[in-house]
Formats: sequence, structure tokens, C-alpha cells
Amino acid sequence: QHNHDRFAIVCYADVPRPDRLTALLRRQADEWKDIHGLTDEQLSQMIRQDQIDILIDLTMHMSGNRMLLFARKPAPVQVTWLGYPGSSGLDAIDYRLTDPHLDPPGTGDAIYTEKSIPLPETYWCYPTHHNSPDPGPPPALSTGQITFGCLNNFSKVSPDALNLWLRLLQATPNSRLILHAQEGSHRQRLLDQLEHHGIDPSRLRFVDMLPLTDYFNLHKQINIALDPFPCNGGTTTLDAIWMGVPVITLKGHTAVGRAGVSIMSNLALPKLIADTPDQYLQIATALAADLPRLTELRRTLRGRMRASPLMNAPRFARNVEAAYRQMWRNWCQTRPAQP
Repeated sequence: QHNHDRFAIVCYADVPRPDRLTALLRRQADEWKDIHGLTDEQLSQMIRQDQIDILIDLTMHMSGNRMLLFARKPAPVQVTWLGYPGSSGLDAIDYRLTDPHLDPPGTGDAIYTEKSIPLPETYWCYPTHHNSPDPGPPPALSTGQITFGCLNNFSKVSPDALNLWLRLLQATPNSRLILHAQEGSHRQRLLDQLEHHGIDPSRLRFVDMLPLTDYFNLHKQINIALDPFPCNGGTTTLDAIWMGVPVITLKGHTAVGRAGVSIMSNLALPKLIADTPDQYLQIATALAADLPRLTELRRTLRGRMRASPLMNAPRFARNVEAAYRQMWRNWCQTRPAQP
């Protein structure tokens, strides 16, 4: 949705195994450069030769990142966005994109090495999944039991979150919990923990990595999604909402702990946001006992999402472009005078 008359989009793709998504993204770019195998120094020289004005990092410190490239400052303005809503910790990156819910006005940039540029509505922009299944009715209507779920990477399931979820299982008899956790000893440790709390281990089910269609279909077995904390879900939360599954989130103190607040605020669903762990428990137990509300949410969440800023890609693109213009004006006003 970028305005290609005003912005030239050059993608540097460090992709060892191109696939259909690679091809889709490639068609949207003005220039596409395969840089797999290039060193950071080689890539830095390429970017300087290409005369890139604003260089955007989309990976942060996740696998395959190019932080040492950005440390070389190959572009006059450098920005981080999308990897996750935190900080790179790198002085060479000038800006980070955020929104008013991730970083409320007045909180300042004291914990970031970058200057924060808030987009006016949302940090997130969610695509339409044309081949995803319809949400269908809440599974509790046919099974007679509430199934909670968290399909985030299991590394986000902190001890505090897990302890609260165990309290939730105790407070909602005949409920179940589905967790995304790959094979490993952590599964047995968790089952032992359930038994220690007097909870039948059969109430917990693990799922491994799934193909995308199976992943979306799995939401048909979940009535209520549980957002982990202090590191919230992002895309996982958006996927759940798209599939008609309400997500309970706990308001954190940092941007990575306020992703749920950002998403629910853009959906006008403040009643799914908890200020404390006890309130999180209260919201989840009350919703689990309210089948009419679960049915209504299941029926309306996808439409609510479509109508929200979260899926207004043209407006989102204009807001991002306005942020880039602001960054560029700042640099033009502060750059050293040419001899």
C-alpha cells in the first residue's frame, strides 16, 4: 500500500530458501536484492552505493538479524520496526516505531536507545487470510467444556503466567488448556506441576508446530485465548481474534508487555484487558461462564477486526510514510553543513 510515486522501496532479502511468501513480497518492491551470503561489510557497501535514505530493520535480535550491519551506519537514517516492540540497544539505530498504547504519552524514551516515533493508531497491520476457515460456533456449545489456549512460543510462558493459568484451571472445573510446546523435558515438568496442584494432567494438551491451515483450524477447539506475560503475543493474538477467539491480556509496564493492550484498544475491547493478575483471573472465569457472550464474540470478532485500524492497510501505510517524512526532515535539519 505504499505510494511508489513518493517512496522507492528496496528490499534486501537474506533468505536462504525462497518460497511463495518471498515471491509475494518481491512483487511489491521497486527493487529486490538477494543478499544471502554477503558479509555485513559487503552489504554495507551495497546500501551506500544504492544511496538508501532510510534503512529499516525488521528483525531486531531474532535469528538471522543484521545488527552489525546497522552498527556500520550505511544509511543516514536507521529505524527498527516489526521484529518486536522493544529496543535494539544500538546507538546507530535512530528511531523505533511504536503506538500510543505500547508507549503511552509521557512515558519517554529513557529505556530505549532509539527515539520513539508513535504511529497515531496502531503498531500492527494485519492481512486478510483469504484461505483461513470460518470461525464457526464456540466449541463449548458442542463439548460442554471450556477450552483455554495459548499458541504462543512456549518460551513466552513465564512462571507467573503459568501459575495464574493453573489457578484458572482450578477455578473453572471441567476446563481444558491447550499449549503450543514442542517436544522436550519441559512438557513433563509442566505435567508434574499440574499434578502437584491437584489438577488432572489429562486436562492439558500440547501441540507442536502445525501447517498454517491446521494452525487456524486449531482455534475451532479453543474458546478463550490466554495472552502470556510479561512478554505478550503479537501475531498470535491477532490470529486468535481473526478466528473469533477472545484474548485475555494483562497490562504490562513495557512495550513488549503492552502488545495485548494495543491490539484490544484498537478493537475497542477494554473489558479483555486486566490491570492485575487477579483481575485477569476474574475476566477469564467470568467469560468462561458466559456462553452467550462467547457466542456473540465468536460471531462478531472477525468483522470488528476488519473494521478496525488493525486491517486498514492504506491508512496504516500513510501513517508510516508520515513517520518516515518526519525522520527525514529531522535529519535534514540537523545534518552537518557540507564544506
